[in-house]
Amino acid sequence: MKVAVVGGGVSGLTAAYRLRTLLGPDAAITVCEASGELGGKLRTVEVGGTACDVGAEAFLARRPEALDLVHELGLTGRLRHPSGASSTLRAGGATVGLPKRTVMGVPADGDAVADVLSEAGVRAVTAESHLPPVRPIGADTSLGGLLRSRLGDEVVDRLVDPLLGGVYAGGADGLGLRAVLPALANALDAGAASITSAISAQLPDPAAPPNPAPVFGTLSGGLATLTTELAARAGAEVRLGVPVRALTLRDGGWRLTFGAVPAAHAPAAPDLDVDAVVLAVPAPAAARLLTDVAPDAAAAYGEVELASMAVVALALPAGTTLPDSSGLLIGAGERTGDGGRFTAKAFTFSARKWPHQSTAEGPVLLRGSVGRFGDLSALRATDDELVRRVREDLAELAGITAEPVEARVQRWGGGLPQYGVGHGDRVARIEAAVSGLPGVEVAGAALHGVGIPACIGTADAAARRVAARVTVGS
Repeated sequence: MKVAVVGGGVSGLTAAYRLRTLLGPDAAITVCEASGELGGKLRTVEVGGTACDVGAEAFLARRPEALDLVHELGLTGRLRHPSGASSTLRAGGATVGLPKRTVMGVPADGDAVADVLSEAGVRAVTAESHLPPVRPIGADTSLGGLLRSRLGDEVVDRLVDPLLGGVYAGGADGLGLRAVLPALANALDAGAASITSAISAQLPDPAAPPNPAPVFGTLSGGLATLTTELAARAGAEVRLGVPVRALTLRDGGWRLTFGAVPAAHAPAAPDLDVDAVVLAVPAPAAARLLTDVAPDAAAAYGEVELASMAVVALALPAGTTLPDSSGLLIGAGERTGDGGRFTAKAFTFSARKWPHQSTAEGPVLLRGSVGRFGDLSALRATDDELVRRVREDLAELAGITAEPVEARVQRWGGGLPQYGVGHGDRVARIEAAVSGLPGVEVAGAALHGVGIPACIGTADAAARRVAARVTVGS
């Protein structure tokens, strides 16, 4: 049995590992990764001699997929959870605590956001429940448009957008309600008359005991530990550094052709003939590979827009004092003291957030995030300039001026898919079209969630469908 997995990020490596467990040691599994290394956005590097994640830094621990995989791989001893430090928000020129009675920044009532919004903004939230009932949202609608029309601009600009910026690097206006806040969409479909009442119903009962389960998790030594273990357990042949150029149906199976473009003057990587393929690549690559064999899927993938971003990791001298919070979110409309724009959209005070990264002798780690969908101005700066600008923001917002022991910049060009209006319909079109291709499955962040658990879930499901199909056909 021969199976190819195209894409060597967490989705592709999860698929390869699951295929190995299902198909056994005799299956020939090949992982094809266009870049020079495996792991995708789970990338861990040394900064100041300490392991630091410069892509994803955590996974949602209240979804089962990632946590279950960590246990299955025997990595439970490496599991780590955040400290109790809370997040902060830069709103209206002041740094305040992140409001509690909100869901992705959408408030349950005006009192919940009194420290974040102006008096007029609080009045708009309080009055929302007295507006005419929310109109039916139909197939989908802009999250930002709905919230602005009901709650006012400040809720979006000061609260929702900074939170979404950390997940999608995009704002609420360009994102779809159904994909980003499905619980709110479902509540409105079920007849909730207002947004605040729908959000209030989603919040836990204040009289109930708190949920003791941690919200987030990571691994000591960095999240690349997960992809490294997946790659080792998959036991796959790995082809690095040459993209898959074409996917064609051949003799009841599939042929993968390699190379960015045909080049008569360069030796071509050998074609790979397989029984089945899992495509776990970003939307543009998936669209290119499916253009001839599943044009409807390719067209739907082509509608998925991407955002670029960068992580600036700083190792500060031992003993540097960080703010008493896990991090700071910064809205696009916030201004510096001289009226300019902040370069950073968020800071993670890693040594404060993750107890295992805080030692008396070691460097003090933190991360600055840069880049918003539709705005590439900050990302055009050189690495040195980016570090300088982020440090200026850090000095103004947190009073930290210490010279870093080391700084690292990791850029993620087109790294985050945007779940725009109608995203669910696009995914349905992709999956319907691909279902007609015998032995081809898709997985990854462009489908059912950008987080690590969602990526693992799509990959595991794709691998199980491939294994069921090729086993029946053998």
